Amino acid sequence: MTRAWSSEELQRVGGSTEVQVSSERGDGTVRPYVTIWIVQVGEELYVRSAYGTDNPWYRRAKASGAGRIRAGRFERGVTFAQAGSQVHPAIDAAYHAKYDRYGPQIVGTVVGDRAAAGTLRLVPRD
Repeated sequence: MTRAWSSEELQRVGGSTEVQVSSERGDGTVRPYVTIWIVQVGEELYVRSAYGTDNPWYRRAKASGAGRIRAGRFERGVTFAQAGSQVHPAIDAAYHAKYDRYGPQIVGTVVGDRAAAGTLRLVPRD
């Protein structure tokens, strides 16, 4: 059974401007954390690779399928899952709503069809 984010976790993590993500190596240790933007759509959390699917952190996260997320002092193990194609317009809207204040050039790296390919849904693990 897949665990869901609690309301408190959604508030803490989804409400953060930036979070840190790390993927697991084959031996279970975690790689160095990478700072990234995060959005919440419904009761799910999503991250996108700002510079496409060739970005090293994204490739490692996709390959390992597991890692950790850190938002302030909160830390949790996660599974990196594929995002359904039907949710991409809502993810774009969430990025615009949360980050447009940073300007169209930077927000443009995480919205649209190219960015959609680099989307991961974060599923909490115990």
